[in-house]
Amino acid sequence: MIAKAKAISHGINGIRYITGESHNKKHPEKIHRIMDNLLPSHLDAMGIWNSMLFTLSAYKNMKNSVIRIELSPSPEHTKYFNPADWKDLWLEFLAEFDKQKIQDKNGKIISNQTHLMNSKHTVWLHTESNGGVPHLHGAVCRVDEDGNINNDHHIHLRAQRAAELVALRRGWITAAQVRNNNIHQVNNDCMEIIRGISSWSWMDYKAALIRKGYSVLERRDSKNILRGYILQKGNARYKASELGVGRNLMASKLYQTWMKEHPESNQPQRLRESKSVTRPSVGYTQYEHGTVPYRLTTNGDEHRFYIPEKVLTMFDDEFDYRFISNAQELTDMAVSIFVGLLAAQDVNVGSGGGSQSDLPWRDKDDDDLKWARKCALAASRSLGKKPKTGFRR
Repeated sequence: MIAKAKAISHGINGIRYITGESHNKKHPEKIHRIMDNLLPSHLDAMGIWNSMLFTLSAYKNMKNSVIRIELSPSPEHTKYFNPADWKDLWLEFLAEFDKQKIQDKNGKIISNQTHLMNSKHTVWLHTESNGGVPHLHGAVCRVDEDGNINNDHHIHLRAQRAAELVALRRGWITAAQVRNNNIHQVNNDCMEIIRGISSWSWMDYKAALIRKGYSVLERRDSKNILRGYILQKGNARYKASELGVGRNLMASKLYQTWMKEHPESNQPQRLRESKSVTRPSVGYTQYEHGTVPYRLTTNGDEHRFYIPEKVLTMFDDEFDYRFISNAQELTDMAVSIFVGLLAAQDVNVGSGGGSQSDLPWRDKDDDDLKWARKCALAASRSLGKKPKTGFRR
């Protein structure tokens, strides 16, 4: 069973939503009143709100005046529930909710007990979600009938713990168990999509996940580069770093994972001539194991290269976007030098530039990392590292 709780400022809108009076509800006929506590019977949303406002009148400066709660048990456990069963579940959950005292790691109480059982609230059953899965919505006044303020500090944690305790007592599966059971299916869905994509594209991967019912939350940096993503289905969220085998479904490893599932696309990289001291010709244009794709745009032309992952990681560390405002320009120039694009075509990248005479030489004994460090140093000398205001490394 999963529970969520949050103190909100838009009390009347929240009440209209859970009672089905909001225009945002597509199927208000699938919403049923379960109970009202310390309220006159059969009030509409405005009547419930006005009654709560009377209790809140002594706390006019309180911003978040209503606690919104959602309680979602697994559908197999509530298949034969009637309204009285739902009411019993709500009251059992609320009793556990009020018992919770949140402590820090040293045992100090940082969130005292609440008094929701002694507070005005209204509870409604919704069955309009995908698949008709029933769940309860409650709106609770922040101030109880004795004038005590219901603590909303760490309220989400209080709700989770209460739901776990009720589920365990009833012999139901808990939220953690649901998530652990479902993560195998999430992995299978991701890998099935990767196997079905004929050519790698993040947008195709994302679109296929959405078609399977997932919400995809992207995490991008200030340069709009994808750094991570989270999948959400129902109330369960899955970080990409928690999925797959060896974190192979992380954003930085998706292309490699796709290549392993499509060996026919893995063509050997063309050999480059080896000279004792030379500038590299434009290379790294073919995929090899351990490389990741990187796109560069110079003079309006887009180039795609496959950079050793350890090299790109080194550039990311050297030009940390959290602290350096021109991190992307520096990385672009370093990559251009690394693959030989600048030496071969004498082009400028970003706001700076470099002539061939300023560029480093690659000795035949330089491995990729040693050569990458020379490239990073050359880019830094050419463009200069511009620290972000207010941040220090």
